[in-house]
Amino acid sequence: MYEEPYRWVEAVGNRRQYLDDQLKEGTPVVGVAYEHGILLMTMSKGTPKLYEIYDRLALGGMGHPADLEKLRFNLLEMAHVEGFNRSASDVTGSRLVKYGIAPVIKQAFEEVFKAPFIVKILLAELSQKAGRDGFLTINYDGTFEEKSRCAVLAATSVVEQRMIGYVRQQSIVSLKDAVGAAIRTWAIGDRAQRSALEDGEGHNEAMIDTTEQVTDAETLYAHVRRCIAEKTMECALLDRQVQGPSKYRALEADELEAVLPTDLNPSLS
Repeated sequence: MYEEPYRWVEAVGNRRQYLDDQLKEGTPVVGVAYEHGILLMTMSKGTPKLYEIYDRLALGGMGHPADLEKLRFNLLEMAHVEGFNRSASDVTGSRLVKYGIAPVIKQAFEEVFKAPFIVKILLAELSQKAGRDGFLTINYDGTFEEKSRCAVLAATSVVEQRMIGYVRQQSIVSLKDAVGAAIRTWAIGDRAQRSALEDGEGHNEAMIDTTEQVTDAETLYAHVRRCIAEKTMECALLDRQVQGPSKYRALEADELEAVLPTDLNPSLS
């Protein structure tokens, strides 16, 4: 019956609703550029959400862990084949997304008799020079956007717009600036998603859009302190100061403690 165009459109619409419902309890992901690189930040329950892909590429994701793993391995394989057959400089985020996983995700989304990928992806790419770092975000339907300075993942586009609007207003130079801004941005997204769920409206974007946006640091840090009791904070860097080709490293606990906002330090000790 899906050979009929209007039935296919109806099926795709149902699929969007299904995926929105699946993602509504996911945890947001934040990526911000600072003077020496890129910071990726999120919260997780056991299963990591931040990964290295290649020398200057890192991935953050939200959604079903199995789908995220499958796409991560696709990216890893493509990156290393490109690097072996061509050169490391040919392994770019743009190539991996445009010729790699975006078509795969789009095809899975549109083939209504098969299961779609329940996932959203943020790919961060470190440049040789500060100010040229980039991000690509990929939606569950295969659409993607290229961004600079910062990028986020959240359950809905309205929540993402809130988060982006906030983080773009922040002055981010140092790693400490980046960590503070990323945590507050994450809290804005997580609060908005939880508010929608608690109100029983799920993904009513109009409702979320009219909800007052709280941006004071004290309230946002209080929200994060509550979340730390049940989740683990993940922070990863693409660090230009790291020697060698691979620039990815996790932010160690003692290093994170040194740059964490003072309001949050007791929560991690």
